[in-house]
Amino acid sequence: MSQSGPVPEAPSSSADAPSPARGVVLRTSIPGPNAKRIIERDRRYLMTNTKTGPIVAASGQGVWVTDVDGNRLLDFASGVAVNAVGYAHPEVVRAVREQVGRLSHFAGSDFYYESQTVLAERLAKIAPGNFAKKVFFTNSGTESAEAALKIARWHRQRPITVGLLGAFHGRTMGSLTLTTSKPVQRARFDAFVGGGHAIPSPYCYRCPYQLEYPSCDLYCAKILKELYFQTSIPPDDVAAFIAEPVLGEGGYIVPPPRWHTTIKGILDEHGILFIDDEVQAGMGRTGRWFAIEHHGIDPDIVTMAKAVGGGLPMGAVAFREELDLSVPGTHSNTFGGNLVSVAASLATLDVIEKEHLLDNARLQGDYLLARLKELQAKHDEIGDVRGIGLMTATEFVVDRRTKAPAVAFRDHVLEEAYRRGLILLPCGRSTLRYIPPLIVRREEIDEAIEILDAAIRAARARA
Repeated sequence: MSQSGPVPEAPSSSADAPSPARGVVLRTSIPGPNAKRIIERDRRYLMTNTKTGPIVAASGQGVWVTDVDGNRLLDFASGVAVNAVGYAHPEVVRAVREQVGRLSHFAGSDFYYESQTVLAERLAKIAPGNFAKKVFFTNSGTESAEAALKIARWHRQRPITVGLLGAFHGRTMGSLTLTTSKPVQRARFDAFVGGGHAIPSPYCYRCPYQLEYPSCDLYCAKILKELYFQTSIPPDDVAAFIAEPVLGEGGYIVPPPRWHTTIKGILDEHGILFIDDEVQAGMGRTGRWFAIEHHGIDPDIVTMAKAVGGGLPMGAVAFREELDLSVPGTHSNTFGGNLVSVAASLATLDVIEKEHLLDNARLQGDYLLARLKELQAKHDEIGDVRGIGLMTATEFVVDRRTKAPAVAFRDHVLEEAYRRGLILLPCGRSTLRYIPPLIVRREEIDEAIEILDAAIRAARARA
């Protein structure tokens, strides 16, 4: 099922409107000669990682990245949703330079810092829920997940956490217990921390129960109580339920209306905490500070990272005040709330507010979704278009009737997009995600759609 805010009227076709000035500049092939040399050195000295495309960045400005061969590329990946206000925003750059010139680090969490307090107060105020909150600073999304899981276990003193199949919460051993988006992430690492259970995700386009919304009556939520709590998961042993409000790595899957409220009602019956993983969806990506705000519930714990650091390593957990770990030393770290990262985060929040980027994410997100649906009408390989705000995706299929995933075709589209100067990322099994910086403009979306259209046609020619 696709979901977003109100979709505007379909924009005029390129034949009806003047073409915008192109911003992509290709001086060499992708990758160019300098990039190829660096890629070879990378493969020699760096551990095998999740490298997706042959892009070797040298600098960035706004929504544009210049690579080491002088190619100017349009970035619809945002550093995996990190660079919410674009690259090298002058206010963020100024804040980082000023802070690193004063003090970058001082004894971790053992002493007090005014800027940490200011940021914690701001995050507590914008985090969902009209109740008192506290904040813990981390260095990454996986560390935020680890902290949230520890908070839940410490307070509930129960051994089990339940999550969703297809979810991604990180790759360290605690978060990996609930990460189920790809087998490769878990292979050879068992035994995990333990106590992790997963139920099928609310994936309407590929309903695991072969039902249809709304006649399904949200069986994918009610099954937690009606089946799992009656068989394999004792509810009184469950400390928390963790979910992304929009699945990220798992395919940008938007749950149907009332799924979250139904799940939350079941959890409340048993005193189970709800952990909202906003690492990818949060900080304005969907047109609100946090994506859970679209779903009408107040989580007990919210995890953050990626965009909250303004491009620097940074994460945070906001939680109900009564869930504070009241015994000193129960949980801590050295670099969480690093002062330079805090400065970048405060500047990023300022930019989002002053430049009205939540509004822009809603407006441009609706436009992007409409343009993607235009492509869907032209290309049978696009089975589904979905998303909220500037967190959108297209899922590619071999046949719309059978919905067989077109994995190789998706990969060819990605390669052809890189060749034409558009930076994208895959997710799920056969999906591409579109996550430009929140400052993106309509003409940049138009250029991305033009390139994507050409990439799809080129991929079809390769089949």
